[in-house]
Amino acid sequence: MIESILLAATRVSTFHQQQALTNASGFFFERDERLFLVTSRHVLFDEPSRHFPDRIEIELHVNPDNIAESTAFSMPLYGHGQKLWRQGADTAGEIDVAVIEVDRYALPRSLVYRAFTPRHLPARFDQVEVGSSLLVVGFPLGFQDSLHHMPVVRQAIVASSFGLRFQGEGYFLTDARTHRGTSGAPVVMRAATQDFGHGDLPWLLLGVHSARLDVGARDPNQDEALGLNCAWYADILLPLTGH
Repeated sequence: MIESILLAATRVSTFHQQQALTNASGFFFERDERLFLVTSRHVLFDEPSRHFPDRIEIELHVNPDNIAESTAFSMPLYGHGQKLWRQGADTAGEIDVAVIEVDRYALPRSLVYRAFTPRHLPARFDQVEVGSSLLVVGFPLGFQDSLHHMPVVRQAIVASSFGLRFQGEGYFLTDARTHRGTSGAPVVMRAATQDFGHGDLPWLLLGVHSARLDVGARDPNQDEALGLNCAWYADILLPLTGH
């Protein structure tokens, strides 16, 4: 029996033509019969690091009787000179979240996955208290169960008030050990009850992991890294997946 949360995340590999560039994390979000892949915007496009992939590959499970069977599914990032993905923005500026619609007709018929929906977003900020236990589901440094092609989870807690945008930005803080490759991972909290319309995915989708947060004045010889991370609020997915 595979826990449903592990089937909601997928490994994301970026490419420029045939050249492999980076590994990251992503997850599925479903709305009005449409399926989207969610990841960090900097995974798809990042001006400061000159990271400009033109396609991605995600790993899909294709046999419900043998979870070790998987296939790589390629998705172009541009078509007819236009980007095919959408990125988030609000009054404070750009948000490090992007979505790209998945062509359902091109998917394997025997696809095994789970997807978050708008019902998985928290209805109120007071549902989440500072110090609440979270999971970050992804592929740190590209690491995974290489036989079954499954992500791993890291424990985290809410490290800033969930009801206040940290420093006015569209994210909250988590306290967790994270690595490169975790960008785009879902940040989730176990639902208080399983009987609330979430099917067999009883998790609240709180955010999208973006990056570790550091202090510019930190002395690397004397001070350890903070161990804090930015998680962009997942409600940005509503405007990004709207028509």
